[in-house]
Amino acid sequence: MSAAHSPSPATPALDRIRVGSAPDSWGVWFADDPVQTPWRRFLDEVAEAGYEWIELGPYGYLPTDPGRLREEVARRGLNVSAGTVFTALHRGPAVWEETWEQVARVAALTRAMGAEHLVVIPSFWRDDKTAELIEEPELTPEQWRHLASGTERLAREVREAFGLGIAVHPHADTHIDTEAHVARFLDATDPGLVNLCLDTGHYAYCGGDSVKLIETYGERIGYLHLKQVDPDVLAGVVRDGTPFGPAVRQGVMCEPPRGVPELEPVLAAAQGLGVDLFAIVEQDMYPCPPEQPLPIARRTRAFLRSCGA
Repeated sequence: MSAAHSPSPATPALDRIRVGSAPDSWGVWFADDPVQTPWRRFLDEVAEAGYEWIELGPYGYLPTDPGRLREEVARRGLNVSAGTVFTALHRGPAVWEETWEQVARVAALTRAMGAEHLVVIPSFWRDDKTAELIEEPELTPEQWRHLASGTERLAREVREAFGLGIAVHPHADTHIDTEAHVARFLDATDPGLVNLCLDTGHYAYCGGDSVKLIETYGERIGYLHLKQVDPDVLAGVVRDGTPFGPAVRQGVMCEPPRGVPELEPVLAAAQGLGVDLFAIVEQDMYPCPPEQPLPIARRTRAFLRSCGA
């Protein structure tokens, strides 16, 4: 590690923060897509970059046989922190069985890998490939009630069936995105059941202040995704009303420490909560050249070490 990236004597050790990365930082958004980094290369490179923790990414990207996946991650010195699911619980009880079917599949693999967290991302109101508008961006009062009650039910059943806790991920182009929507969601759900996965990049993309959120709703922060936004690109995205997918292709999510929010204050605020938290690096880069992710991952890991993480 170079002196330029060594923690200074004044840098506090972030001993409650466990840093990792995810397939997203290798340009992976889908279970199977020929433009994406092959899964073996991802595992090799994430370990080479200096990370010990990973997420599963889209179900089916990594091997779904628990024995095989355990062998693949163990021989690279890796561990799994979480699985991820997408839900549309605002649509009400009619979608429950379909939702549970895919959640149970991911949760079972997550549990088999020794992880304790399930990251829950609300469904997009745009098509994730074409960016076409498929739902209204604002929920009705009834849809908010469905979202809150459905998420609480999901949390209870995931905990009872698999021993996992859920962390709901505010995300651009979903119904849980801005400060107002995040606060409304948190105020409507049981803090004993529903935690938040704070993604610093998505929250900044939607105008939110991550440090303020941690200070206001600290007891609800159960998981972190570390990401930064390029403010110049974001200004154009906001001006032009660009959907999230095309915005990513324009480079709206950038390599730290080149963007916002500053990660040092976010990490310090998270450390101040006094609980163990995963902080998983995600730099949305779909699609990207195969040689692009590893150098960025190395530099990002060195930067986070310089922050004390």
